[in-house]
Amino acid sequence: MITDPKIGAILQADGRCRFTLWGPEIDSVELRLQSPKKAALPMQKSKDGYWSATVENVTEGTQYLYSINQSEDLWPDPASFYQPEGVHGPSAVVNLHSYEWGDRAWKNIPWTDYVIYELHIGTFTPEGTFEAAIAQLADLKALGITAIEILPVGQFPGERNWGYDGVFPYATQNSYGGLEGLQRLVDACHQQGLAVILDVVYNHFGPEGNYTGSFGPYTTDNYNTPWGNAINFDDAWCDGVRQYCIENALYWLRDFHIDGLRLDAIHAIYDFSAKHVLAEMQEAVDALAGQLGKPLYLVAESDLNDSRIIRPAEQGGYGLTAQWSDDFHHALHTLITGERYGYYEDFGSSEALATAIRDRFVYSGKYSPFRRRRHGNSATDLPSQQFVVCAQNHDQIGNAKGSDRLSKIVPFEALKLTAAVLITSPYIPLLFMGEEYGEEAPFNYFIDHGDSGLVEAVYEGRKREFRAAHGFGEPAPAHEIATFEAAKLNWALRQEGQHKTLLSFYRRLLELRRQLKLGAPSYSKDIEMTSDEEKQVIVYQRAMAEGALLCLMNFKQAKANIDIETPAHPWVLKLDSAAAEWDGPGSSLTKKITEAQSLELAPLSFSLYWIA
Repeated sequence: MITDPKIGAILQADGRCRFTLWGPEIDSVELRLQSPKKAALPMQKSKDGYWSATVENVTEGTQYLYSINQSEDLWPDPASFYQPEGVHGPSAVVNLHSYEWGDRAWKNIPWTDYVIYELHIGTFTPEGTFEAAIAQLADLKALGITAIEILPVGQFPGERNWGYDGVFPYATQNSYGGLEGLQRLVDACHQQGLAVILDVVYNHFGPEGNYTGSFGPYTTDNYNTPWGNAINFDDAWCDGVRQYCIENALYWLRDFHIDGLRLDAIHAIYDFSAKHVLAEMQEAVDALAGQLGKPLYLVAESDLNDSRIIRPAEQGGYGLTAQWSDDFHHALHTLITGERYGYYEDFGSSEALATAIRDRFVYSGKYSPFRRRRHGNSATDLPSQQFVVCAQNHDQIGNAKGSDRLSKIVPFEALKLTAAVLITSPYIPLLFMGEEYGEEAPFNYFIDHGDSGLVEAVYEGRKREFRAAHGFGEPAPAHEIATFEAAKLNWALRQEGQHKTLLSFYRRLLELRRQLKLGAPSYSKDIEMTSDEEKQVIVYQRAMAEGALLCLMNFKQAKANIDIETPAHPWVLKLDSAAAEWDGPGSSLTKKITEAQSLELAPLSFSLYWIA
């Protein structure tokens, strides 16, 4: 049976509203209705620490706050569904069931078909709203994208933020268009045949407007995260907090028709319970998927290189659908850019990238110079679709020097090479908004905090972080609106010069990915990788059910020769990044390989051959 959230203000069909709040150590709670008329109503406590009151004649838009232990201070609902006046204002009653969905026929798509496009609502369009994003969906569909991933939309302070400073996980950001705006965007995606992943944050609360501590032990000082105290998943009274987060996951999937969740930085989710909260969450999501009759996906962002996250429960795992592989990004980025600062010191060789393409992780139990310890475990026995990889994402750009995209630091040929390595990999590819046409806007971290002391603390913290991790520092002033405005996409670039060519190149790559079924699951044993460190050339071969793939990659800004053995069947050239049609320098590659020969690879080039 599909039910409403256990907490929050749930509007009933008969005009009544059930208000429920978790506070196991509170002595008394009074519901204070603010509008359309004021009222003060006592709430009753259950044995498991939930306070509730059912009120007659409540309408959508009614604003309310809570008084705790007879205090004159009033607090918004930690499970608020809408904060019309921001994080410091009253909560508002909404009707979770008023939107008329047009996606009845949508049953999600197989995970293996996902090509993910990560976007930030505030900078994706000039308007920065859910509604405005709808107009761009047809272009993403034509590109070959099958799913969008939306950076967090839980209510954060002010009107601009990356989304990771949210303090109301159930409330949809008011400046983006609120609850109905997100529902309309998801509905439009589904009608375009696009799936939707939402980024959610269960490892910390933001620093401004977090009033959860007034209600109960939502956090614990047993563990520290880079953002302060950890969310309480295994300390006293943790059952209510675990339920708060699990209910939140179900809320997005059920009431917003979201198809999957990207769980932010799970390495900062500390839980030493006998059953990890993520395993419990996966069980709840599986149950909901059964009720809805469609698959639902949980994907973890993790830098642990721990295969337990995605292994099934019978193997002692959490059973999540997939996890990110940062090693792939780092290996590709360092080879393309030559950068070696911070965690990039562990990478930089063609062998590292070859390992990442074949073995999921570069560090699967071996010593990491950056960490000064062994890192990770093996995942070579797991299928390729359990790993999400990227060449760029919000974090890697935002934490880079100048927050520059690859388009600002590498030549055009390298952009095409990077795209081809990503999209022909055996994993689930993720693109960051604008990557497909070489967007040049930076993506600096930005905030809109109201406390000047906090703004200064954030800036100083960012400087320390940059210097410690990268050896440089002076990030852009995060609070200035110019920093936010500079991050907005320049959609007109898509039709100009090499930007237009790059867009066509991405479209062709994604077309080949579909045609050749490159998203089909594979294992490390199906892949043969060879690399030449001196030449910086990688040869990638993959045996598949309907053919075989041969990719030749040259990461040097000079030509390279490579010897090819006589194939059992002719290799047919399907893509050559150096060709004139892609504004390349030209190529002498043969269209069909039938016998042993030496091929000359153009500088910074990628070529794809296929045996059908």
